Amino acid sequence: MVTEVRGFTDPQKKEYFMKRFKDEEQANSIFSQVMTSKSLHIMCHIPIFCWITATVMESVSKTRQDGRLPKTLTEMYIHFLVIQTKVKNIKYDGRAETDPHWSPESRKMVEELGKLAFEQLQKDNLVFYESDLTECGINVREASDYSGVFTQIFKEERGVYQEKMFCFIHLTIQEFLAALHVHLTFTKSGINLMEEQQTASKQTEESAAIHFYQSVIDKALQSPNGHLDLFLRFILGLSLQTNQILLQGLLTPTGSSLQISQEIVLYIKNKVNENFPVEKKIQLFHCLNELNDDSIVKEIQRHLSSGRLSRYNLSPAQWSALVFILHSSQKSWDVIDLKTYSASAEALLRLLPVVKICKKALLSGCNLTQRSCEALSSVLSATSSRLIELDMSNNNLQDSGVELLCAGLASPQCTLQTLRLSGCQITERGCASRASALRSNPSHLRELDLSYNHPGDSGIKLLSPLWDDPCWRLDTLRMDPHGDQWMKTGLKKYFCELTVDQNTVHSNLKLSDNNRKVVHMNEDQLYPDHPDRFDSPQLMCTNSLTGRSYWEVEHSGEVLIAVTYKGIKRKGNSDDNRFGRTDESWSLYCDNTDYFAVHNYTSTAIRVPCSSAPHKVAVYVDCDVGTVSFYKVFPEMLYHLHTFNTTFTEPIYPGFRVRLRDSHIYICPDSEN
Repeated sequence: MVTEVRGFTDPQKKEYFMKRFKDEEQANSIFSQVMTSKSLHIMCHIPIFCWITATVMESVSKTRQDGRLPKTLTEMYIHFLVIQTKVKNIKYDGRAETDPHWSPESRKMVEELGKLAFEQLQKDNLVFYESDLTECGINVREASDYSGVFTQIFKEERGVYQEKMFCFIHLTIQEFLAALHVHLTFTKSGINLMEEQQTASKQTEESAAIHFYQSVIDKALQSPNGHLDLFLRFILGLSLQTNQILLQGLLTPTGSSLQISQEIVLYIKNKVNENFPVEKKIQLFHCLNELNDDSIVKEIQRHLSSGRLSRYNLSPAQWSALVFILHSSQKSWDVIDLKTYSASAEALLRLLPVVKICKKALLSGCNLTQRSCEALSSVLSATSSRLIELDMSNNNLQDSGVELLCAGLASPQCTLQTLRLSGCQITERGCASRASALRSNPSHLRELDLSYNHPGDSGIKLLSPLWDDPCWRLDTLRMDPHGDQWMKTGLKKYFCELTVDQNTVHSNLKLSDNNRKVVHMNEDQLYPDHPDRFDSPQLMCTNSLTGRSYWEVEHSGEVLIAVTYKGIKRKGNSDDNRFGRTDESWSLYCDNTDYFAVHNYTSTAIRVPCSSAPHKVAVYVDCDVGTVSFYKVFPEMLYHLHTFNTTFTEPIYPGFRVRLRDSHIYICPDSEN
C-alpha cells in the first residue's frame, strides 16, 4: 500500500495568503513576491513554509523602508530566526524591542540548538531523546526551557511511554540551524565539520573559504538520498555578506570577497556539466539561486521566449537549466511537446523529469529509440508520474521498442489512458506484447492507436477481443489502415505524388520536367484564362489531402511552400490571396539562407544548421490530428523546422509561391519507388 502525501496546490497557496492577511492589497503584494521567486514558490507547497513566509513577509514589510522583501530561502530563514529571537527576548527575558536581540543567552541557545540540529541531521534523526541531547551538551532542563521559550523553533512532546521527546517544528528549520552551526564553526575556528579529517595546510583565508564551500558541495552531491540538499543551499546562502550582516551579533561578517563568490559559482556550473542525475543538477541550480546567480537560466529563458530554443545545440548545463526552469515553472504542466525543444531521443532523456510531471506527452516524429522506450517505461511505472496521454507515433520503435515500453504499461502504477503508436513499424509480435500488458493492467487505458502498422490477421485477433470484453475499459482501438506498405522507415511511408493544377498557375510561372519544375520568368506564359488562376505568382495542386501525406520540394531563390484551403482568393494583388497572409493557409518561406514559418501574416524565424546539402524541404500533413510539419532534408536525416497545430475545417491542398525572377521549385518524385 502506497500513501501519497500532498501539500498545497497553487490555488491553495494563494488562498492561504489571502486568509492570513486582512488587508487584501497586502496579501496580493506578498503573494506576488512569493510567485516571482522560484525557490519560495516551490517551498510554499509545504503548508508550514507558507506560515514561515507569511510571518517573515509581514514583519519585514513593516520594518524595511526600501520595501524589498526576501527572495531566497536563506534570507527567509534568517529573518524567521531573528523574529523568533526578538519574541523570546521581549516575552520571556523582559527586554525592550529596541535592545540588541543577540544577548549571550540567545547566542548560547541558537549555538546549542545548531549543534544538535547538525549532529542529528548527520544521523537522519528528526526526533531526539535525552541521550541525544546529552551528546550535544544540552541537559533535559535546558531543552525543556528552549521548547518553552523558542516555541516556534523547538518543541517537547511525550512518547508512548511518557518519555520526553524533542524535535524542531519542521525539518527545514533543523537544516537551517545545522547549516548555521557548520558555518559558525568554520568562521570562528577554521574547522570544517564536513571533512572527517582536518588537514593542516598553509592556506590564505580566501582559499580556505573556497575549499570549505567546495567540500560542502561535494559532500551534498555524494548524498544518495538528497538529505543534504537544503542544508547545502543554506550554507551557500550564508556565504553572502548581505546575509551575514542580517545575523550581525551572532555571526561576524567575514567580508567575503567577490572572488570567493565567483569561484563558488564557477565550481557549481562545472558540476552541472558533470554526469550527475538530473535531480542533483536541479538542486545545483537552486544553489545558484541562493548565490543570486541566474545567468544560465536567463540565457535559456531568452531562447524560450524567442521560440527558437530547438535551433540551438545546448550544453549539458543549458539542458539542466531548461529542466530546472520547466520543473519549477509556476504553471501546472499539462502538455509537453518535445519538438518545441528538440525532436530527438537525447532531448527526451534530458527532459524526462518534466515528462513525469506532465499529463500529456507529444513525442510524435522525434527519432525515438529503444532506449527512449526503456526510459518512458520507467516513467509509466513511477508512482509520482502524472502521465495519462502518450503520443509516440511516427517513431521507428519496432516490436523490440514496444516490448520495452510494455514493461511500464503492465505496471499497476501505470495510469495511462491514451497511447498512440501509429506508424511505429509494429507487427504481430508487438501486438502480443501490448495485449499481454493490457491483461496485466486493464483498468486505465481507454484509447489505443496502432494504425499505419502491420499487425497481420493474428495481431488483430489478439487485440480485437480486448476491445469487446467488458473487463477492459478500452473505448477506442484503431488498427486501420494497416498492411506491409506501412513498414517503411520514417515519414516517407506517407509519400504523396503531387499533381500541379494547371488552371491555377500564374502567367509568369513556367512549368517543365513533366510539370515538376516551376520557374518564375519575366515573360508571360501562354495559359488560357481561368477563374482559378492566381493573379500573384502562385499555384496549387489537385491533391485534396486526407489522412497522412508527405512530399519533398527542392527550392532556389525566394519561395513559399504551403498547404491551403481551396477557397483562398485568386484575383487581385491583396494579402488575402497570398499564402501565409491569411488564416486559410500555412506556409514556409524559404530563400537560400533564411526560413520563416508564416500563417495569418505572423512569421516565426527559424534557425537552420549550415550545410552544403541541396536546398530541399519536406512537408508532412496529418489531417486527422491537424498538423502541418516542415523539415529540412539532409542526406541522412530530417531536421524539424516548424509544426503548425490547428483543426482543419475543410479539405486542404498543397500550394507554392515562386516570388522572384529565376526562383524555382522542383517537386521531387518518390525516391524509394
